[in-house]
Amino acid sequence: MADLSCNFVGVRSPNPFWLASAPPTDKAYNVNRAFEAGWGGVVWKTLGNDPPVVNVSSRYGAVQWNGQRIAGLNNIELITDRPLQVNLDEIRQVKRDWPDRAMVVSLMVPCDEESWRSILTRVEDTGCDAVELNFGCPHGMSERGMGSAVGQVPEYVEMVAAWVKQHSKLPCIVKLTPNITDIRRTARAAFKGGADAVSLINTINSITSVDLDLMAPTPTVDGRGTHGGYCGPAVRPIALSMVSEIARDPETLRKPISGIGGIGTWRDAAEFMALGCGSVQVCTAAMHYGFRIVEDMISGLSNWMDSKGYDKLDDFVGRAVPNVTDWQFLNLNYTIKARIDQDKCIQCGLCHIACEDTAHQAITKEKHGKRFFEVVDEECVGCNLCMHVCPVDQCITMERVDDGSFADWTTHPNNPMRKVPA
Repeated sequence: MADLSCNFVGVRSPNPFWLASAPPTDKAYNVNRAFEAGWGGVVWKTLGNDPPVVNVSSRYGAVQWNGQRIAGLNNIELITDRPLQVNLDEIRQVKRDWPDRAMVVSLMVPCDEESWRSILTRVEDTGCDAVELNFGCPHGMSERGMGSAVGQVPEYVEMVAAWVKQHSKLPCIVKLTPNITDIRRTARAAFKGGADAVSLINTINSITSVDLDLMAPTPTVDGRGTHGGYCGPAVRPIALSMVSEIARDPETLRKPISGIGGIGTWRDAAEFMALGCGSVQVCTAAMHYGFRIVEDMISGLSNWMDSKGYDKLDDFVGRAVPNVTDWQFLNLNYTIKARIDQDKCIQCGLCHIACEDTAHQAITKEKHGKRFFEVVDEECVGCNLCMHVCPVDQCITMERVDDGSFADWTTHPNNPMRKVPA
C-alpha cells in the first residue's frame, strides 16, 4: 500500500490530513477524539495573550445549495476564549500522549515584538512541533489590529515572521489571508521574514445572507449582524487558484505550502497536493460530518495512489504545477466539439436550452419531426457548457478535432504585438 506518512517542514505525521485551527481543535477532548479517529495532526485553535477574548452567540451562518446543507459556512467566532495556561497545559499533555501526531499551535497577539516573544516562550515549552501565525481572520480581531489587518500588509507579515524566527526554534508557518489583491506578495514577505512555510487560505470576508424579517445579516446577535469569515466547499476553487499562484511564482517556487479551503474528500486533498501542498488542513467538513470522515480520506487517497503507481506523497506533490499557466500561453489552435451519446440521452433538452439561449445555437432540438438533440459542428465552439448542464454522466463528451498544431497569443497572427519566431 501507498505510504501516506508526511514530513512537512520537519513536522512528521502518519498522514497529511490535519485539522485546521478552528472550533474542532479548541480543547484536548476534541483533539484526542480526532487522533483516535485517525487524523495525522492538528493546528490548535488560535491562542492569544490573557485575558481571553469574549465570543458572541450566535456564531455561524450557512449557504445551502442544491440540497447540501452547508455549501459554505460563515463564522464570526474569534480566537480561543479559554485561558492561555489551560490551553498550554492541554497541548503539552496531548502531545505527550500522541507523540507521532503533528501538533501545531496557532498564534495571534498584538503586533509588537515583546508580545510575540512572550507567548512563544510559553508555547515552545509545551513540546509542540511548530507554530502557525494567524494573519487571516477578517472579523473581530482585525478590528483590534490583528488577523487580516496584519496579513494584508506584506511589510507586517515579514516583520512578525522575523520576530518569531528570532525568538523561537520552532518551525514557523504563516497562514495567509485571501482578502488581498495578490496573494504572492504576502507569501514572498513571509518567506523573506524567515518563515518555513505558508498555509492558505484563511477565511474570505463575507456576509452569507440577510434575514428579511429582522433586516439584519446572519448570523444575528440581538438583531444585528456583521461580516465574517467564509469557508467550506464554496471557497475551494479560490483556494486552489491562490495555492497555484504561490507554487509557480519564481520567488516562492518549491516552498512548503499547507493547503486549506473546502477540503472534504481524498480527491480534494489530492488536488491541493498536486498543486504543491505538502499537507492539507480540514475544518468545515469535520464540523459538518464529524471526525470519522478522515477514514475515507485515508483509504481513498491510498487506493488512488496505488492505482496510479505512486508509492509516497512526494511522487505526486506539485505534479500539476508545470501545467498551470497564464491565458496567453494556451494553445489557440486546440479545437474540440461536443458529442452526444444518443443511447444515454434522456431527451431532457437542457443542452439545447442552455446552448440556444446563452451560448452558440449549436444543438438542434428535433429531427424528422421528432424530439432529437444533435450538435451542429459548424456552430459549436467547444465551450463545454452543454456537457456541464447535462444530468447524465458521460452522455455529452468533448472530442478533439484540430490538426495538432500550436499557436498561443504571443505568436498568433491576430496579435499585433506577436513575437515572430526567428
